[in-house]
Amino acid sequence: MKIVKTSLPVTSFFLLAVLFLHACRPVRNLKNPPVAWRGGNYFKSQMPGYSMAKKNVFIIADAKMTVLFDMLAPFYLFNSTKKANVYIIAKDKTPILIKRDLFVRPQLTFEEADSLKLQADVIVIPALSKRDEHQDTVIVSWIKSHFSGHTKMLAICDGASTAAATGLYDGKPLTCHASDYAGLKAHFSKPGWVNDVTVTKSGNLFSTAGVSNAVEGSLTVINELFDRETMQKVLTNISYPGAEIKTIHKSIAINGKNKFSATKKIIFRKNKKIGLLIENGVNEFDMATIIETYSRTFPASFTAFNLNSSTIMTQYGLTLISTGDTTIKRFNELHVLMPVSLSKEEERFKNAKIIRYDNLQKQYLLTICLDRIAEQYGHQFEHFVKISLDYN
Repeated sequence: MKIVKTSLPVTSFFLLAVLFLHACRPVRNLKNPPVAWRGGNYFKSQMPGYSMAKKNVFIIADAKMTVLFDMLAPFYLFNSTKKANVYIIAKDKTPILIKRDLFVRPQLTFEEADSLKLQADVIVIPALSKRDEHQDTVIVSWIKSHFSGHTKMLAICDGASTAAATGLYDGKPLTCHASDYAGLKAHFSKPGWVNDVTVTKSGNLFSTAGVSNAVEGSLTVINELFDRETMQKVLTNISYPGAEIKTIHKSIAINGKNKFSATKKIIFRKNKKIGLLIENGVNEFDMATIIETYSRTFPASFTAFNLNSSTIMTQYGLTLISTGDTTIKRFNELHVLMPVSLSKEEERFKNAKIIRYDNLQKQYLLTICLDRIAEQYGHQFEHFVKISLDYN
């Protein structure tokens, strides 16, 4: 009996220690925010293409942090119209942090756009590093000076904070991510804050609810900037889940129950080492969807990498820079958007479950990812991920 009595506390302590260590890496990832670019700005600068016959779409970026999907979903969608010059534009050419160890090079600086006398037909404002009244005055000033009577402005997710700082939305409808709604409203009282909509519109001023709603916002502006036929082609191109743009939205903020579901997953379910193999020509929308969705599952690690180079050119000409550990071979799960590139190297990842995306039936990729997360971790945790994406 004495042996049993003394072994139980030891066993309990051991189990608690295992659970603690199991949860450490995802928690550490949360506590240690991604770090902005620290290297030199030594990359060759190449001016993107320009056509006078096309509309100019400027997507604002902040080198310290720009939300991946907020920026790349509009970049892909406007490019896929074939009717727009689409530019990622920033203060300088410093690579832009979009996820831990993953950066994108801006295509234009504010100064370059001005020297070329490019007029803005659309200005897109993703969620940037500042979410309160302490905005970057250079960014705010450039937006204000380039918004004219014909310019359409689209604030995405918490980009609403930068949009609000311009004063252009004073007395006009503005929305943002449901979980950040109260905070942003407290910092900026002059806009007419609204909830439970995917997209707001007042003249040429638009805004969207959180993250995933960048799609609805972009499609709405595309419909108005061009025509319904163009919008429908783009909608079909991404296998959007509906024949029309979704307008009804439930603004559900993350609550204690959702946080408990996330905590249970971190402690009791497998926290995987996830890799995403990205190659030249990678589809920006698909890449952003996978990274934005699976990084919200609290993996032990998430690495976007290339087998041969740290620099990758995307489908529509963006330069991505991966600074993560490309020597990692012990992934639990490897996601591959272009499986042909893996054929000669698959032996290196024989211990990983390889998730391919080439033979899937036409379906919205976000739905595919969420369905798989539900299969892995249950519907309660999937619900948490959906709310974090504001996909309601």
